Amino acid sequence: MTKARNQHASGTTTQMTRFDDIYSRPDPRWYFGALGALGYQTPHHAQSVFRRLLPLAGFPEVPKHPADQDGRPHATVLDICCSYGINAALLNHHVTLEELYDRYTSPQVARLTTAELIESDRKYYAARRRSDAVPVIGLDVAAPAIAYGRAAGLLDEGFAENLEIVPPSPALYRATRGTRLITVTGGASFLTARTFGPLLEGRRKPPWVAAFVLRTGSYQNIADGLAMLGMTTEKDTSRTYPQRRFTDADEQQYAIAAVAAAGDDPLGKETDGHFHTTLHLTQPAAQAVAHPLHTLLRED
Repeated sequence: MTKARNQHASGTTTQMTRFDDIYSRPDPRWYFGALGALGYQTPHHAQSVFRRLLPLAGFPEVPKHPADQDGRPHATVLDICCSYGINAALLNHHVTLEELYDRYTSPQVARLTTAELIESDRKYYAARRRSDAVPVIGLDVAAPAIAYGRAAGLLDEGFAENLEIVPPSPALYRATRGTRLITVTGGASFLTARTFGPLLEGRRKPPWVAAFVLRTGSYQNIADGLAMLGMTTEKDTSRTYPQRRFTDADEQQYAIAAVAAAGDDPLGKETDGHFHTTLHLTQPAAQAVAHPLHTLLRED
């Protein structure tokens, strides 16, 4: 773990812990060990939200697999900053994030080689596969994490590409032709419209974008870029979602100052010891009118 330097509106430079090293490992045991110790929980919050959005975003009742050859693009989820395929694991299987923490930090799993863990994971997830599972494409700059997600059967396709620097490869562009929902639960602070634009420009039916964004940053650049493509972004103002505990007092001080500088109130959230995220949902303008965010999140 390292500290990333951040400069907020007051002009003072503070530090926020980064976890880059856990994504360069050959399997997710280090991910769950490091983030579990801090109570990281955004994928848990996203699990039910993403499932609720799938039919509205255009997924059929019985989704087809991308490998099916019928000449038409099939509905897929594109998970950006997907790491080891955690969102795919939760979206498509009868498992909880807490169960995954228990599994990957257990003494039994600790004894396995990566190859043995992949084989064990394939059986573990196959036994828990949901009947309404959807194809998931993963995108992340971390090649080892992508490789694991594909080998374990969590990602139907995976691409280790950085669209902030280079355009999407032809293979990535083809794979996402039928994407109906783009999901982001981590990494939005490091993204701009450059990542999203090339994947959506020229699409006859652009996908929805659902992103959980730290309150210490801004989603405006991405929202503005999507607006240029005729899409509308709504922010959930009814609640926030705890992300993880702070690693130290300096990180908490940074977060409180950054949230206040963004015009939000840290009281009872960041002041109580956790980063918090807010949900942003982007839809084509006509669909945003028909499906306002507050109705989509309403519990039955």
